[in-house]
Amino acid sequence: MIRENGSIELSTSPGRARTIRTKESIKKVKNRLNQKKKVTNRKLAAELNISRTSVSQILKDDLLLQSYRKIVEPLLTAEHKKKRKTFSSWVRTHFRKEDTMKILFSDEKLFDIDGIYNSQNDRIWTVSRAEADEKDGVKQNRKFPQKVMVWLAVCSKGVSPTVMSDEGTIDHDRYIREVLAVALKYGNDILGTDWTFPQDSAKIHIHHLT
Repeated sequence: MIRENGSIELSTSPGRARTIRTKESIKKVKNRLNQKKKVTNRKLAAELNISRTSVSQILKDDLLLQSYRKIVEPLLTAEHKKKRKTFSSWVRTHFRKEDTMKILFSDEKLFDIDGIYNSQNDRIWTVSRAEADEKDGVKQNRKFPQKVMVWLAVCSKGVSPTVMSDEGTIDHDRYIREVLAVALKYGNDILGTDWTFPQDSAKIHIHHLT
């Protein structure tokens, strides 16, 4: 302290930050949040020299704000957006409203059978690490986890049967036998003989046999 400012007096109070909510502190918090740079409750409390409790109360009670987690979504490139716009324009040009009700959309997804682990939310409250371990506190992951492919189609009249496969990568031959057969039967049963089945640019979808 003496080396820093030549004085033995404390520059800040060593005690707990004050629990205070004034118009000035509320305004400072609001202005700080309007900046693009991210800030945590802890940092806000340190900047304003007030307690984290006060910061939380200002955010929730005075500014009526809520905390939201970031949403993870696929990154759409310029090419993706261009193709989507082209497709939507094509549909509007070639399809009447009643025709759009006979479109069967589908998608498939690979799932890791080990499941998803969130270290922030998956917590166990106990008095010791040993007790936590006994209460299913250890998450084990395989180095090369098995994956399951799940396929599903949906249309204006309902949802198709689910197709699941845990036999590794699906090539165009298996896709035709295991997936397209289900799509064809469901489409004919639900939508009749005149319906549309659009697909994306995945390799098994654009193969000349599919």
